[in-house]
Amino acid sequence: MDLIIVESPTKARTLSRFLGHDYTVEATTGHIKDLPKSKISIDIEHDFKPDYQLVEKRLGTVKEIQAASLKANKIYIATDPDREGEAIASHVEEIIKEAEKTKKQNKELQRIVFHEITKSAVEEAIAHPRGIDKNLVNAQIARRVLDRLVGYKLSPILWKKVRRGLSAGRVQTVCVRLIVEKEREIKAFKSEEYWEIFVKVKKVEKVDGAENAEFTVQLTKVGDLPVDALPETAVSLQAGTRQALQAGKKAEIKNKETAEKVVGDLKTSQYKVLNVEKKEVVKNPYAPFTTSTMSQAAARIFGWSSKKTMSVAQTLYEEGLITYHRTDSTNIAEEAISKVRSYIKSSYGDAYLPEVPKFYKTTSKVAQEAHEAIRPTSVDTKYEIKNSKFEREGELLYGLIWKRFVACQMSASVFDETSIDVEAKPTTNPPSHKASEGQSNLKPITYLLHTSGQIMKFDGWKKLYLKAGGQDKQNSEEGEAILPEVVVDEPLNLIKVIPEQKFTQPPARFTEASLIKTLEKLGIGRPSTYAPTINTIQIRNYVEKNEGKFFPTSIGIAVNDFLISNFPDVFEYQFTAGMEESLDKVANGDEKWVQLISDFYKPFGKKLIDVDKNAKRAVIETEKTGEKCPECKEGDVIIRLGRFGKFLSCSRFPDCKYTAKFVNKIGMKCLECKKGDVIIKNTKRGRKFFGCSRYPKCKWASWRKPN
Repeated sequence: MDLIIVESPTKARTLSRFLGHDYTVEATTGHIKDLPKSKISIDIEHDFKPDYQLVEKRLGTVKEIQAASLKANKIYIATDPDREGEAIASHVEEIIKEAEKTKKQNKELQRIVFHEITKSAVEEAIAHPRGIDKNLVNAQIARRVLDRLVGYKLSPILWKKVRRGLSAGRVQTVCVRLIVEKEREIKAFKSEEYWEIFVKVKKVEKVDGAENAEFTVQLTKVGDLPVDALPETAVSLQAGTRQALQAGKKAEIKNKETAEKVVGDLKTSQYKVLNVEKKEVVKNPYAPFTTSTMSQAAARIFGWSSKKTMSVAQTLYEEGLITYHRTDSTNIAEEAISKVRSYIKSSYGDAYLPEVPKFYKTTSKVAQEAHEAIRPTSVDTKYEIKNSKFEREGELLYGLIWKRFVACQMSASVFDETSIDVEAKPTTNPPSHKASEGQSNLKPITYLLHTSGQIMKFDGWKKLYLKAGGQDKQNSEEGEAILPEVVVDEPLNLIKVIPEQKFTQPPARFTEASLIKTLEKLGIGRPSTYAPTINTIQIRNYVEKNEGKFFPTSIGIAVNDFLISNFPDVFEYQFTAGMEESLDKVANGDEKWVQLISDFYKPFGKKLIDVDKNAKRAVIETEKTGEKCPECKEGDVIIRLGRFGKFLSCSRFPDCKYTAKFVNKIGMKCLECKKGDVIIKNTKRGRKFFGCSRYPKCKWASWRKPN
């Protein structure tokens, strides 16, 4: 009997279902060796060799794998197809060799890799085994050593200079930096007023005996100049502006007075069609999912965290429903393309099948985690997972992945687009616009307005998303206006002018989707790191998530400022991205991992000594509640952030040691008992939920914010 070793027990059960009695399948249940938490376990003085130890809670698993290996004819190590999986495979090889040495055996261990848990994929892998890829193992060792050095060397300094109990991470610190800098950008933002002006017009002639066709156009140009909403380039339409406009400067409608003057002109203007442009617009389908795009879509559509998305995807993968879910590649296997094209043809017809398959360019600089995009293992496979904690979520995510994959090989959607430019010429100049002395040669300003609309000509890949009577939330788009048939120089009648006052908005805070997108764009982290990184910065209270948006905490800001000011090179975006590229070079065999770590640690080690001696202690800002301390009557009650979250304290600490539990009220009474307040609480793992302040007398709780 042959032995196959995988990571997950669920994966082992799935393999056992179709491999039959000729194989025994064992699971490592994750890492069987790791660096101990009690010490740094890196030989800094010599070759940076990590001291991996058997994980104590895996000792029973190790014995089972060793016993099974001694009985097996052939041994296949089938851990996940990425660096982490290769490192686990290397450790499995070590423990089996140790067991064989005691029994004087020397069997050949073979590494097999597959990106989907299907019978055909596994049989193909068994037919083409290989050895352990030492380059991938070295890349994982380099990442582990690098992160251990940064974390274990910086944490004592943070304890000394900021607050006890803190820790730092190479990628997580850069992630916090993004959120802190965004918050400061938002606070520094100054909102400015601007106006958008719309005009509703109609055709003069009747349309097939029906009512006059109406449509709305937006003001885009004053004279020959575009209306620009950017305040730094603005020239308001006040007295004397005509000269500025005709001199070639931009115009902006930035206050009510200016808007009223323009509205006055538009109310007394004659309108005609200046230009009509018709064209066919083709919209191609999106590429199949990668880890990043799948996490973004699940966050946007379902409101899931990246951690939840990856947990659900893990279940789908282990059940054999989807391909490996940690990937930055958009490649698709030829066999999968052939099968999905046959499915499209039989299900939707020839019109929905392109003449040739579609191939997508991978946007990642170095796609290395896996060789394929995320897709169903078979488009004919129906979702069937029962008695799982992710039963409902699995169905939702599987449907999302299925649609995205099938759509990516379908024909493009085709639209007829019409664009109309309308000219407005004031018939008279209002008194405020009369040319002053020396300006009699100025001509009245004309206004240009624009609109466009689309009509779907062929739904193509959108057929998967369009629903009867509406549009699917997964691919919803704002409806386009349906425009009447008009010709150049055709006169139009004015219905009304619609001015809208608006204010420039600050940049949006990061959501999980936008944060992952930014990390990927900067080249920071890899598919396997997005979810744990974002989860870690929340558990450590460096950031908070409020209504889906990230806010830095006071301790997060203090840690960020201390690390960025004292270690600017280590936590600089380009340096972090460059380190990822270097790790990729190690994985490809183009760079030695010991040299990489040595080049990093020499200047880093010197900087550690300097910062420890000379850096000033960081100040953590506190938030006042507006109340006086009930104990000493002198200090203010402030909100502090501890290891277990926020708590109330006296500003005179340590002279006054008053503390109290912090209750985060949202201004609503409990929906059940009607007496307590609805407050925001945290689970042990840091996940927020809503509950009653009278707990345990009232046990009302909800994951969703009550309306």
